Amino acid sequence: MTLRVAPGSAIPVLASDGVANLSRRRFLGTAAGALVVGIALPARRAGAESAALRSAAPKPGTRVPAFLEIRPDGSVRLLSPFVEGGQGIATGMAQIVGEELDVDPARFVVECAPPGPDYAVVNGLRMTGGSFSTRSSYALMRQLGATARDMLIRAAAARLGVRESDLTTRDGSVVHAASARSLPYGDLAAEALALAPREGVALRDPKDFRYIRHAVPRLDVRDKATGRAVYAIDQTVEGMLYAAVRHAPQPGTEPEGIDNEPEARAMPGVQGVHRLPGAVAVTADSWWRARKAVEALAVRWTRPAPTGLDTLAADFSSEAMRAALTETPGEGHEAEAAGDAAAAFARAATVIEAEYHAPYLAHAQLEPPSAIARFNPDGTLDVWTPNQMPELFQSLSAEVAGLSPDKVRIHSPMLGGFFGRHFAYGPANPYPQAIRLAKATGRPVKVLWSREEEFLNDALRPLSHSRFRAALDAAGQPIAVTVRTVGEGPIGRWFGALFDGPVDPSAVEGIVGKPYAIPNRRMTFVKRAHPVTIAFWRSVGHSMNDYFSESFLDEIALAGGQDPFALRMALVKDSPRHRRLLEEVADLSGGWRRGPYAAEGGTRARGVAMASPFGSETATIAEVSIEGGEARVHNLWIAFDPGSVVNPAIVTAQVESAAALGLSATLVEQMVYRDGLRQAQNFDGYPILRREHMPAVHVRIVESGAPMGGVGEPGLPGVPPAVANAVAALTGQRIRSLPLANAKLSGA
Repeated sequence: MTLRVAPGSAIPVLASDGVANLSRRRFLGTAAGALVVGIALPARRAGAESAALRSAAPKPGTRVPAFLEIRPDGSVRLLSPFVEGGQGIATGMAQIVGEELDVDPARFVVECAPPGPDYAVVNGLRMTGGSFSTRSSYALMRQLGATARDMLIRAAAARLGVRESDLTTRDGSVVHAASARSLPYGDLAAEALALAPREGVALRDPKDFRYIRHAVPRLDVRDKATGRAVYAIDQTVEGMLYAAVRHAPQPGTEPEGIDNEPEARAMPGVQGVHRLPGAVAVTADSWWRARKAVEALAVRWTRPAPTGLDTLAADFSSEAMRAALTETPGEGHEAEAAGDAAAAFARAATVIEAEYHAPYLAHAQLEPPSAIARFNPDGTLDVWTPNQMPELFQSLSAEVAGLSPDKVRIHSPMLGGFFGRHFAYGPANPYPQAIRLAKATGRPVKVLWSREEEFLNDALRPLSHSRFRAALDAAGQPIAVTVRTVGEGPIGRWFGALFDGPVDPSAVEGIVGKPYAIPNRRMTFVKRAHPVTIAFWRSVGHSMNDYFSESFLDEIALAGGQDPFALRMALVKDSPRHRRLLEEVADLSGGWRRGPYAAEGGTRARGVAMASPFGSETATIAEVSIEGGEARVHNLWIAFDPGSVVNPAIVTAQVESAAALGLSATLVEQMVYRDGLRQAQNFDGYPILRREHMPAVHVRIVESGAPMGGVGEPGLPGVPPAVANAVAALTGQRIRSLPLANAKLSGA
């Protein structure tokens, strides 16, 4: 990978050496006469075409290449820059474009766009993740719809011989009210295509929105409810073989020999037995036959190397890694500083300190990893694979196949969830395995991992450690806080070239940038690499760091003799946005009370937490009881401020789902290493939140008018600390290491 700067931009662009762009005509296959309107961004091409495009330097939203297709029959097809994976981005894109185009979103067919520079809508980078899709493209996609509508009006004016100002639009038609004439968009597509897009086309006044900020029904619900939705595991191509894979028991080891290969080849339906980097595979006429054969192989593996980033020592364990993080020396690099923390500690009336830990976590998605690869007679390669960065997967697939990227077509199916699972984390991935097997067999090959292979090879949220210290004055007010975080984050591991400096932002987010007015602060980061493959996980560093920092803030409050909610209100007194969130969540919950207090079925208590993830703000209150030594969460109240919203129903659903995942991680989830091996090989060894333990989740959207923030992940980080703080209020036990299932809790 190389770091490039897009023409006319100071923002770095993640690109791969030698990535060429397939022609738009080849990718789109648009119908004759269709109107195609696209967002214009600097193209990275070679030769004269590159020079011509760059010299023109069209502004975003004004060029006509690749995004919106209005066909002669009036149907509307939108090629979205983003992958749909349950977050509702297809519906959101249709709402935004449809608002300005004046077409009901229900009439849109939304597909994921193929690789190409036109879809890198965020300063030359294309990625679906980080709760970034809608907020990064909102203005551009509105301009896209408005530009297309303007072109259609101009074409209609020429056709009807009237002034443009005499025309308006209504749900897919241009209307001339004076003569009661109207023209469907599809009838005007060919003429509109011939017009040059105008710059600065006016956008609709938000007070007149009909689709944006409304709970428009999701476009994908019917297909999902009726079983017609097609995921990667559902896809097939003609003449393909199925492949099952068995990976080395320890990363970094290779197949040295197979003692019973002839017997495996003779099993029913088996086509071949293959060696892959760090794995063996069997191809067969059905996946079940392939799996039975690969599991029957008697494989001899090489011995693992003693240590390293890609290998595990034979005695590696989660406990050893936790101890290593705790004992790592050094002050580290400064991640945030304000005031004079050392002087504040010197004059403090009270000093408290605590260490917090969080475990490795798997993604544990229900959709198992899969991919299909097919080499074509013309020398091109088609790859169908779940992904969050089509251009990156195109480049990496080309490297595996020994082709130039322009010979590779990436097909990005709907995902069965995101959570950071569908990035290219090292060599253990289905798509390079499918490519190698397709080349070896001369036929299309579909690789599907078993559940056991998924659990043994999934890249993990990193185990983490932070040490907190706080100084309080004589009145019990915090005057200083220091935090020392040790570990490694996924940004530093996989995208380190994009960020300057030694501090990995994904390792410290949720610890730095807190809204509380504590005058003296010093947060430092010490990098300690993990010998396992680490990954993004829903809400990334916030998923554990807000648990750390918000739990410790409760410890500060109690050490100073203060109510945790009241302390937070005092510390954000100069921030109306945060004060309002606390007031809203207290109102939503029927009024703040910490407890313990008597309730139906027993004694309960409440905990509160705030979080500022991905440009949004949240305040969360959890209500908890103790049953049989375990925490039982009855209610989660979440006030959520993303600045502004596109679809409030989708926002609410995303906050609810994030809260469920956050609660699962709080109560039961952990991936444990022992003797160099992961102990969980399926859901029987990796418990997740059970249905009967799901609480009522109450969400209140608070639109502050701040810049639009993320939606998919911010509902998660406030849940772990709110629950842990409620448990502390109820039991007096301060749990500083998740999950809570590891602790035996006592009732009030």
